[in-house]
Amino acid sequence: MAVIRSNRPLDWVQVAAVAAGEPLELSADARARIAAARVLVEQIVERGIRAYGVNTGVGALCDVIVSPGEQRTLSRNILMSHAVGVGAPLGAAETRAVMAAAVNNFAHGHSGIRLEVADQLMALLNADCLPEVPAFGSVGYLSHMAHIALVCIGEGYARFRGERLNGRDALQRIGLEPLVLEAKEGLSLVNGTPCVTGLAALALARAERLLDWTDMVASMSFENLRGQLAAFDEESLALRISPGLNKVGERMRTALAGSGILAAVIGHRTQDPLSMRTIPHVHGAARDVLTATADVVDRELASITDNPIVAGTPEEPRVYSQAHAVGASIALAMDSLATAIAQVAAMAERRLDRLVNPLVSGLPAFLAEPGGTCSGFMIAQYTAASLVAQNRRLALPASLDGGVTSGLQEDHLCHATPAALKALEIIDNAGRIVAIELLAAAQAYDLQSIDAPRAPHTEALWQRVRRVVPAYRDDRPLADDMSIAFRMIADEAPPPLPNPGNIGPRPATSAEGLGMATPATITSLAAAGHVRAAVSIAVNDGQAAAHMA
Repeated sequence: MAVIRSNRPLDWVQVAAVAAGEPLELSADARARIAAARVLVEQIVERGIRAYGVNTGVGALCDVIVSPGEQRTLSRNILMSHAVGVGAPLGAAETRAVMAAAVNNFAHGHSGIRLEVADQLMALLNADCLPEVPAFGSVGYLSHMAHIALVCIGEGYARFRGERLNGRDALQRIGLEPLVLEAKEGLSLVNGTPCVTGLAALALARAERLLDWTDMVASMSFENLRGQLAAFDEESLALRISPGLNKVGERMRTALAGSGILAAVIGHRTQDPLSMRTIPHVHGAARDVLTATADVVDRELASITDNPIVAGTPEEPRVYSQAHAVGASIALAMDSLATAIAQVAAMAERRLDRLVNPLVSGLPAFLAEPGGTCSGFMIAQYTAASLVAQNRRLALPASLDGGVTSGLQEDHLCHATPAALKALEIIDNAGRIVAIELLAAAQAYDLQSIDAPRAPHTEALWQRVRRVVPAYRDDRPLADDMSIAFRMIADEAPPPLPNPGNIGPRPATSAEGLGMATPATITSLAAAGHVRAAVSIAVNDGQAAAHMA
């Protein structure tokens, strides 16, 4: 089903859907707004009202007047001179996200392009004929959109059905002709924050999926490492005001409901290491950052981010040649999301280390076959540690990089697009770290010495892994397994959690209400998923707790 841009702007979820392959359409209202803004530009040109990039040069050339006869040339030359990207091109999803965000910006009705320009972009997008956009070389937003716009005028390169074509041939393949740009259209095509906003929407979608997986993989590690379910006690967690923390606590309780392994070890330790007992706190903090970042991205999608903005009426057109194209807020949000995901991944590596370390795991060394000839997951943990270090370097804030460009005219830079690009890289690295933890947790189940059932949900997770990756015995390159697990995390949602209401009636939650507690009572309560009741009894009934220990 098409994503329709009507009276409301796209939100980040819709942009991510277009990035994943959904088509994009403009409503009649949006088309009318675009056409009305074009009339304003035509009036500005006709009346000779000074407007940045319409009848002046750009950047430090903003005071150089451009005659009406030169304005088409200015629009074309802006694309040529601004197409300065370097490095490997963006992926298809990244390119689609940027294009969707650009059309969304035009649909606000303050850019001043003709409808033909928006239609050309949408035709390329919906045909999956995607411009080749080098990933690097931007301090803000210019170069990426310039490479996209080149294809609209028959220049640059595009990918269509696996073939690299020059812009003119790419347009011909989908039945289009190159556009001749009019006044302001060149600047409108490279201006604003669609580049970072599109990439940010994609980062949010990937981060959300990753956090869902990380909770579930953490539950597997927690169970294998025989953690204390008190870490997820509902009443305790509610004392900390954090929607994310309490959501993760609920997810962990649900994922581990019915665990015979954890029921057998209630009361064995006063508290677990931080990488286990702070899962709600760290994962929850990242979810809170995700929510805040989503709010920033949605505000950005709802904002007009051109320079200049055209407004008013045909009788009284107005031009705002100011700074709405600067992406300070979204740059800061991307830096924050990147740091949050890097922290979640760093803690995943710490749980992985505990799984492979026989000094603390209670499992065979490095989850390997015995005898010394097998290394198991020893070196996979090195890879995870390396990626954690890489994320730490990448998490330095791009928004503080600064710099001076355009002959001192642009003497403060926010580096919003680089912030989004490195957030995407951190999310990918984090996915690989969690994928290694997932494989190690599945292997740990195969080697678990406690003869007790896993929680139904972690059992489903283990089965999901084992359908595509068998247990590891140093009999093949482990990198191949890691790649399979990463694609599972990057491309698929984890198995859905059961409805908490399906785990049976909740008994009384105090020793008084249940009478004399026995070890069997505690075990059965924990196995049924009633974590708080089991923990309460284990703590309050000294005899039962001592027996369980």
